[in-house]
Amino acid sequence: MEALALRLSQLDAHAEGAIRVVMFYDTLMRRRVDLPALARASAVLAECVAGIRLHGTGQVIRMSPDGTQATAPSPPAPTTTPITLDEEEIGTVWLERPAPPGALDQLLLDRFAIAAAAVVERYGPARTTMADPALVELAISADTDEAARARALRLLGFAADLPVRVVAVRSSLPLDKIGGLISPSRPVKAAPLADVGVLLTTALDPTRFPADARAGIGNAETPHRSWRQARTALRFTTPRQPVVHYDDLGALALLAEIPPDIARDNTDVAAITRLADNPEDLQTLDAYCTTGSLRQAADLLHLHHSSIARRLEQIGKTLGIELTQPTGLTRARLALTTWRLLNH
Repeated sequence: MEALALRLSQLDAHAEGAIRVVMFYDTLMRRRVDLPALARASAVLAECVAGIRLHGTGQVIRMSPDGTQATAPSPPAPTTTPITLDEEEIGTVWLERPAPPGALDQLLLDRFAIAAAAVVERYGPARTTMADPALVELAISADTDEAARARALRLLGFAADLPVRVVAVRSSLPLDKIGGLISPSRPVKAAPLADVGVLLTTALDPTRFPADARAGIGNAETPHRSWRQARTALRFTTPRQPVVHYDDLGALALLAEIPPDIARDNTDVAAITRLADNPEDLQTLDAYCTTGSLRQAADLLHLHHSSIARRLEQIGKTLGIELTQPTGLTRARLALTTWRLLNH
């Protein structure tokens, strides 16, 4: 290539310049630069501010010719070129030249855009936590075809060969902060969908969720199945168990598949519904179902075990269930869990 540039320089200065622009970007791509480095190098080459914007994340990078981030306002109509990946426009690159465009500006922008697409394909966008909700929904929807899902995951920054775990979460804390807590060393993408927050990551620490968070964790190999599992697990969360793994539910997950009308008509569930009018009785039953022991339930509620025994005797009569028998305890646990699913 250098020999060709030397020959062309003797014939056509414009052709020599074009070849050198191509060589410049080929070198950057071989060095596997990231997006900020690519924008910085482009600004130095063009001797004006160069910028990159990714549609999926809204990420904008503007660099000055001196290698620093550009702070001055962008001109109304800079010269732009789309970044295209898999025949889809994923962003734009531009030059903010105060004078009319140079003779090689369009070639520079074309190569700039090609290099930016290669960086996104290799690394994904920069590791900002919040992501475009539409892109996240595309990645986790059961209606998305696999080619579109793979493209969405790549644009979100996830490698094709790594499984992505999906978390459904409710919390007063911002989603980006929760993502940083549970997965501090791995890429995390977060977005709100309806009334539920969605977190996508390749690995997480479930012990790092904030105290007020409720979280359901899916573990399927495909994002759309993992999302369904995460939503189901979230329905099983309680104040005593605020984080639930779908895999830990086992056969209990089948309760989430029962049609609501059938569940409400069940005698035991209807009895729990009536019991719920008395929060103290509901709390006592919950403690007993959680521990399976009078003494442990008493410790949990800071009461004497004889007080718990008297309460449970009365609750059992109300429910029509012998709570001290194994079968009765199982019925109460299933009914209480089903009632919670109906009222989550």
